[in-house]
Amino acid sequence: MATVPAKDKYRSFLDDEGDNVQWRHGGPPTYDVVNQLFEQGRTKEWEEGSLEEIVQNAVKTWEMELSHKVRLQDFKSINHEKFKLIVNGGEELKGEETLKLGSYNALLKNSLPKEFQYYKADEESFESSHQAFRSAFPRGFAWEVIAVYSGPPLIAFKFRHWGIFEGPYKGHAPTGDKVELYGLATVKVDENLKVEEVEVYYDPAQLFAGLLKGLSMSDSPTQASACPFHSTA
Repeated sequence: MATVPAKDKYRSFLDDEGDNVQWRHGGPPTYDVVNQLFEQGRTKEWEEGSLEEIVQNAVKTWEMELSHKVRLQDFKSINHEKFKLIVNGGEELKGEETLKLGSYNALLKNSLPKEFQYYKADEESFESSHQAFRSAFPRGFAWEVIAVYSGPPLIAFKFRHWGIFEGPYKGHAPTGDKVELYGLATVKVDENLKVEEVEVYYDPAQLFAGLLKGLSMSDSPTQASACPFHSTA
């Protein structure tokens, strides 16, 4: 008999098994480890039912669906026909394109010449990108809303992303330091509060400055194994 996952207090739609959802790893993920990191390291604790809490949980839900659901039709957080993602003013990604790339590749994709890229998204698969960051951040990469500047239909907010660099990252040894970045985003929603458009602005150098300062490992970069059911954000 399949185990029903415990309800996650920060994410919706994790108990959608009755809806024939196709999960990437055979079943819903668990977020116990990264939730603990989030609760220990967050700088804001929003009042239940506040706009800030609603926005924070909605983004966590969208990230969960993007990382763990195989088919766009199973997403309940977005408007399937209108959804698009734009990062740092770059190219517009539709829903299916974003799903194929995965969250890390979609958010780190850029048009800089290869020699100036910290991370080459076009050389990574969905799986390799997630494995790289699961290796670097075994306890996950936590995310919080810092401030919300406007409510629906066009929500604008500031966010913070952080993790503890405790595992190898592409040949760089872990430092044990906290790695964090800050950014701004706008989310346009429809009348049913389904996401139509996401625009994100942040400096990837904040992330890679922490990861690349780890000493180069003499052996070939071996990624630490991590359970795919334990999510990172």
